[in-house]
Amino acid sequence: MELLDKKRSFWLFLAWATAVLATAGSLYLSEVMHFIPCSLCWFQRIFMYPLALLLGMAYTRSDSGIVVYALPLVVIGGGFSMYHTILQKLPEDSVLAACGPVSCQGDYLNWFGFITIPMLALTAFAIILVSLLRLRALERAAKAE
Repeated sequence: MELLDKKRSFWLFLAWATAVLATAGSLYLSEVMHFIPCSLCWFQRIFMYPLALLLGMAYTRSDSGIVVYALPLVVIGGGFSMYHTILQKLPEDSVLAACGPVSCQGDYLNWFGFITIPMLALTAFAIILVSLLRLRALERAAKAE
């Protein structure tokens, strides 16, 4: 039983740490580096920021019941990130990229020629999604025993 608790704790911690890192990263980019977020960036933030708080509370309480409440935030936020990532790969003159005062195609950050801010957000949502699904699988396996 102790091994199961350690696995649960690991996946909860990984999800929480990823959400905190993504939240801190987005705040650093906007508040310190003065990168102005576009509309789609704001939607991604809306779904990521509560995860840092909710998953942190769940981790401190060892509450794996958070999966039910966090999964919708992760899936919807990840959808915005995926859409934004695809949008950035469209040709520069695309009409779809006009999503607000700041172009959604603008990429302040472009590591190795392809890693952009929305791609980093998508990666964070994917890590959290995998963590929550593993946590749910552990819970189901524990109930089956």
